[in-house]
Amino acid sequence: MGSDDIIRILSTVRYPGNGKSLVENNMVKDIEIDGRKVGFTLEFDKETNPFVKSVVRMAETAIEQGEGHDVEVKGNIKVKYRQQSAASAPVRPVLPGVKNIIGISSGKGGVGKSTVAANVAVALANKGYKVGLLDADIFGPSMPRMFGVEDEPIYMINREGKDWIEPIEKYGVKMLSIGFLVDKNNAVLWRGSMASNALKQLITDAWWGELDYFLIDMPPGTSDIHLTLVQTVPITGVVIVTTPQEVALADARKGIAMFKEEKINVPVLGIVENMAWFIPAEHPEEKYYLFGKGGGEALAKKLGVNLLVQIPLVAGICEDVDNGNPTAIEMKKGEREEGEGCSAEAIAFDLLADKIVKECDTRNRELPPTQKVEITR
Repeated sequence: MGSDDIIRILSTVRYPGNGKSLVENNMVKDIEIDGRKVGFTLEFDKETNPFVKSVVRMAETAIEQGEGHDVEVKGNIKVKYRQQSAASAPVRPVLPGVKNIIGISSGKGGVGKSTVAANVAVALANKGYKVGLLDADIFGPSMPRMFGVEDEPIYMINREGKDWIEPIEKYGVKMLSIGFLVDKNNAVLWRGSMASNALKQLITDAWWGELDYFLIDMPPGTSDIHLTLVQTVPITGVVIVTTPQEVALADARKGIAMFKEEKINVPVLGIVENMAWFIPAEHPEEKYYLFGKGGGEALAKKLGVNLLVQIPLVAGICEDVDNGNPTAIEMKKGEREEGEGCSAEAIAFDLLADKIVKECDTRNRELPPTQKVEITR
């Protein structure tokens, strides 16, 4: 018995799906004959094909009847599929080209979290890192305004045979926000599940490419959006933004407690004390502690986390992001030496970027890789 004999016999076996023979459907592959032992592969289109078992039995019977019962064919017919089902197909890792995923979070709104996130992203890009920024504040997106790209259209890009959302790039930062997809003049009236699904799409259906740092500007407080994030991506660590005011500090404690909770267990890289003091433009050497003094520093010491930087309250910081020009662009790589000619706030953001890089390196060296959170009810 040879391969030609196997082909001849199987050309008489009809595939129930279309009435053509197994040979005509090009289903017979990899014939192997070893003495009395006969084996081959039958290739089907999909794993959900309802005729798989019956076709295998028909092929076995045909070979046995065609060559007599001396052949050993039962158990030697393999099956494979041209298209894998979604359940068995290899799952593409989420953000496979991203080295570090950093959450920028705050216990409450109004502490300048998004302003910090925008400036840190630009500061990291200034230093030559590949940076992405996701505006995860679904109900109050602000990044398009802060980067001056509110009216930019979103395009799709084809990679690896699939269409992906293409992030907008400015100041060396790749950025996406739900603000690009909704009317900026209307409120986003979505239930929690809709917001979570939209957020997942901005992460998993966008082509972020190779990134050293992927920053996520989280919504203030603690919510199901935070749970969606830690369940969708393995967050390297979080930075908590607060002001020295006791009300803000109390909420910051809750935020830190959430990330340290056993089921979440996301490392806290440190605290940023924003609006630490006020500096009058006419008297830059003077400091006025409008919201209290050293609250962020005291909180960091009490909770055993790092105080990364204290950022002054300067009107220019707000004006810069309102105009789409984050303050950190003053420190563009190659144009300044040691902050020469730069404002104190620009230097503070540059220092914060350095601290985040350092803390990430330490965290990655001393702790195992972060895993996505699995929460079961």
